[in-house]
Amino acid sequence: MALNTNTAILKKAAKKLGFDFCGVAAAVKLDDDARRLETWLNKRMNGSMKYMENHFDKRIDPRLLVPEAKSVITLMLNYYPAAQQQTDAPKIAKYAYGKDYHEVIREKLRLLLAELNSQIGAINGRGFVDSAPVLERSWAQRTGLGWIGKNGNLITKSSGSFFFIATLIVDAAFEYDDPFSNDYCGTCTRCLDSCPTNAILPGKVVDGSKCISYFTIELKDLLIPAEMEGRFQNWMFGCDVCQDVCPWNRFSKPSLENEFTPIPEILNLSTKEWEHLSEDAFNTIFKHSPLKRSKYKGIQRNLKFLKREE
Repeated sequence: MALNTNTAILKKAAKKLGFDFCGVAAAVKLDDDARRLETWLNKRMNGSMKYMENHFDKRIDPRLLVPEAKSVITLMLNYYPAAQQQTDAPKIAKYAYGKDYHEVIREKLRLLLAELNSQIGAINGRGFVDSAPVLERSWAQRTGLGWIGKNGNLITKSSGSFFFIATLIVDAAFEYDDPFSNDYCGTCTRCLDSCPTNAILPGKVVDGSKCISYFTIELKDLLIPAEMEGRFQNWMFGCDVCQDVCPWNRFSKPSLENEFTPIPEILNLSTKEWEHLSEDAFNTIFKHSPLKRSKYKGIQRNLKFLKREE
């Protein structure tokens, strides 16, 4: 079949599975990103996230992840919630309100690849969702879906930045989308000015070792550094400050994905209820939630840290 026919099949199938955006780029080595990533790692901005140092070559070249890869398909799925937390409770990043996105999107990628094999023919590929050496945001920009903002997030002009990004690398060719060449951040510096820990730096650089999301999710130490006291603004799991202040997110629309419907406890538990939640109850309620990444002990550590801020 012709490339345009195959591309139409791909984008129709992606839409049917609920993805909000789908773009395609040629599978090539990302030389510019390689230099930026190397500089970022050399400055130890990954903190204790040593996994960021692994598989450097694979991060910058999709052909090392999928033999004979020809195309990188980028897909985006809106997670902006229709309901928000009560304001006085420990705050949780919006991406974690519902079911773990890894579980939801992996299944969608499996179904998408199966659909392509059914309609186009034998296609080999691998799907990735934020858990493999893939530079998702760079590929999203290369496939025309948006631009990388000063806060490091991929921003769409129509709907803001509250999106999960998934990548499907395949050994089939498609019509390739033009890269997104504009940058609509302009002179705005709201994300830099508002970051509670000054983790966002000029030049679209985010010091991961200073980010609240890093401290509350990735850091596995028993204690959060004392110098961070008074700076978390009641964030218990992740942080949305740089997205909440972004003017483009005034265009955010509630997600239509049922799996991301907020878990009632996330919206309604008070500070005291969080503090008195048992480990068994936590494991039951959040069995399929991103909160399980921090585990019960991590959440309790974060709560104690927030209490010291009061």
